[in-house]
Amino acid sequence: MKNYFHLLILLFLFSCANKSTENQAEKPLLSKQIKYAQGFEIDYFEHYKKITIKNPWKKGETQQVLYLVDNKEISTPKNGLKIVVPITKIAVGSTTYYGFLELLGEINSVKGACTPQLAYNQTIAQKYQNREIVDLGDAYGPNLEQIMMLQPQIFMLPSYNQQDEVVKRLVNANVSVVYNNEWTENSLLARCEWLKFVAAFYGKGNEADTIFSEIEKRYFETKKIAENVADKPTIIVGGNFKGTWYMPGGKSYMAQLFADAGGDYFFKKDTSTTSLPMSFEHILKNFHNADIWLNCPVATLEKLFSMDERHKLFKAAQNGNVFAFLNRYNTGGANDFWESGIASPDIVLKDVIWALHPTLLPDYQPFYVIKCK
Repeated sequence: MKNYFHLLILLFLFSCANKSTENQAEKPLLSKQIKYAQGFEIDYFEHYKKITIKNPWKKGETQQVLYLVDNKEISTPKNGLKIVVPITKIAVGSTTYYGFLELLGEINSVKGACTPQLAYNQTIAQKYQNREIVDLGDAYGPNLEQIMMLQPQIFMLPSYNQQDEVVKRLVNANVSVVYNNEWTENSLLARCEWLKFVAAFYGKGNEADTIFSEIEKRYFETKKIAENVADKPTIIVGGNFKGTWYMPGGKSYMAQLFADAGGDYFFKKDTSTTSLPMSFEHILKNFHNADIWLNCPVATLEKLFSMDERHKLFKAAQNGNVFAFLNRYNTGGANDFWESGIASPDIVLKDVIWALHPTLLPDYQPFYVIKCK
């Protein structure tokens, strides 16, 4: 009986020791500083890095957990996907990652892409033309057979609700699907900070920190240019398309951009982070007198009026103060604003300040923005 009692004590102590070890193992040695992005975290443990991707659709929930190791034999917790890094072969589901990969010097690691024919990036375009990049089809329904033949180390793609069944098929086929949700962030700097997420797969965390710090510094230096302007021009955005006019929500990254550039946006007090679908009549009522028209969907006033003749009713169009993010756009439909622009928030901000306050930047040559004529 005494031996049995001693055995129970030993088992209890062993259990406590195990729980203590587990709790210690769960505590990271270090966590990477993420200043703006809300969608991911990176924690450093003794033998691996843990990336937690938050669910953009359900607040407080985790969408995915990744464990990055430098040796496939390293043991990791069972609640996530183990990936051996650095990677050298990636498939991508969005053109928005090209800017990050270019900054990191890893653009050549792209071996497969969804709709690569829509790439503005010259390296990607040339490699696709030379058949060095596999066309994986549409991001909403990527070609499973092509992905299986390519065998990328990871397939990085944005998370859309419509993809659930597609992703299940990929996971069941042992494809290492990685979600990159930069597009859900609510500021330009937050979107750009996903550079640190991409860098983790290449073992370039320190390089990404340095690059991002420089971008952040330039962004705030640029913001100061328009910080104290007395006159803040009112802004209208987008255009009427098939009876609906989409305007940025008041808490979206576009609304933040307008504020940082010294503009006055009608929906600035709105709490939406997504686009607001509006009727033409509603837009005309609230924006007919707006000073500046930004993010026009076409490059010329003629095309704007051919879309809908009623566009002529807006003061900004009558005065020729219409601007589009189409300076780096090719005939194939590729637009660099949606590629390198994600990784260049400082340049985007400077372009918008130039459009809103041209006297503040008299000699500036805009990079992404053009004035529609």
